[in-house]
Amino acid sequence: MTKFIPHHKTSTTSGVSSAELPGRPYEECGVFGVWGAPDASALTALGLHALQHRGQEAAGIVSLDGGSFHQHKGLGLVGEVFGDEAVMSTLKGTAAIGHNRYATTGGTHLRNVQPIYADYAFGGMAVAHNGNLTNAATLRRQLVQRGCIFQSGMDTEVFVHLIALSTAPTITDRLIEAARQVKGAYSLLALLPDGTLAGMRDPLGVRPLVLGRLPDCGEGGWVLASETSALDIIGAEFIRDIEAGELVIINKEGIKSLRPFGAQGNRFCVFEYIYFARPDSILEGHPVYTARTRIGRELARESGVAADVVVPVPDSGVPSAIGYAAESGIPFELGIIRNHYIGRTFIEPTDQIRNLGVKMKHSANKAVLAGKRVVLIDDSIVRGTTSRKIVDMVRAAGAAEVHMRIASPPTKHPCYYGIDTPSENHLLAARHTVEEMAELIGADSLAFISFDGLYKALGDEDQREAANRYCDACFTGDYPITLVDRDGHLLQA
Repeated sequence: MTKFIPHHKTSTTSGVSSAELPGRPYEECGVFGVWGAPDASALTALGLHALQHRGQEAAGIVSLDGGSFHQHKGLGLVGEVFGDEAVMSTLKGTAAIGHNRYATTGGTHLRNVQPIYADYAFGGMAVAHNGNLTNAATLRRQLVQRGCIFQSGMDTEVFVHLIALSTAPTITDRLIEAARQVKGAYSLLALLPDGTLAGMRDPLGVRPLVLGRLPDCGEGGWVLASETSALDIIGAEFIRDIEAGELVIINKEGIKSLRPFGAQGNRFCVFEYIYFARPDSILEGHPVYTARTRIGRELARESGVAADVVVPVPDSGVPSAIGYAAESGIPFELGIIRNHYIGRTFIEPTDQIRNLGVKMKHSANKAVLAGKRVVLIDDSIVRGTTSRKIVDMVRAAGAAEVHMRIASPPTKHPCYYGIDTPSENHLLAARHTVEEMAELIGADSLAFISFDGLYKALGDEDQREAANRYCDACFTGDYPITLVDRDGHLLQA
């Protein structure tokens, strides 16, 4: 018989508003799990620190100690949620899973923080995932009609109810049966009542998940994480990527690999290399830093311009700017200084807050910019609001010319697979030509890397073959996973 012991919570909740109901419940988050290691929760907290870039709104950990589950979750950064030694002392056990949340839908409430814990007839179970279930609204409606009661606005909770309704003979079989009913892009961790740690990637492997192992832990020490940088922080050795459609089961019997979906190929998210992953991570065999510097080199070859300095928009533009400077021979300078104590402004809820966020997060280095022809390097342009503010800032610092170069193709389509991008009518590249975009953001010139240049930087010379190995739907509109609306109607096959 498993027991669940909730601990101190750092926020209260309120009623669910209509805005919190699932429409496109996508979010780019981080997951981390440990099995068979002393201080599993402390290791998980460290792993979440290394994945902080994947979500800054909230964090949570569930641990398992014998037959008892322990949970703590809160709103804020990992250090704020788990910085209290008294809190960490309550999260006992040698197995734990954790989650960082990057909010997109569901509202800023504690009930929308993962992992989710549920008591079943067969015992307790905790689940956390990164990504988006594209048929979550349809499944949710069907489950509610069957009598299921949802406590959050997260699509993760769909897994919980599907597992509860399954009649499969084992917990692993229930998990597989639930996974076969959902569509979407996800990396999922589950902590089972018998002490098993399970990890699963969606059939096309859109979202990342890696396997590592800690030294000196006997038969244990297994680690699952969104990125290899989270392994590095706890001294774990990278073993391999969890493959597309793979389910790994880790327990006292060892580690077992299952393939519940069969072979369906791999469409890893190319935007992980461009923006989301930490530059010191290695994903799908590619060092992210190397990929970004090579993108910068290709960008310089494709769209060079006479200039005095190459300046990155920190931090995600830095590696590409280094590559651009190396290839072009133009000096690299830190012409924009970032305040690292301010959260991301990639997507903020209102224009007013977004504009304030840019001013709080970046400041111009006038000594570098004054009188110079500047090449600004950034990872992407979404709405264009941030780009306009950055260009204005650089001009106000005295730059003679401002040329913007972007380390990705134009973002013309929303992502439904786990990255928060707005609807198409809010995407600048969906509504304007490159020349029009340059005028709107106030740049003297604007250029994006081509698809050929992007995939060449990733080591793929054949663009068509490379496009079949990656998900680049935000650039092309080619969605590899079926999309359905709230009523279950097919939007795209």
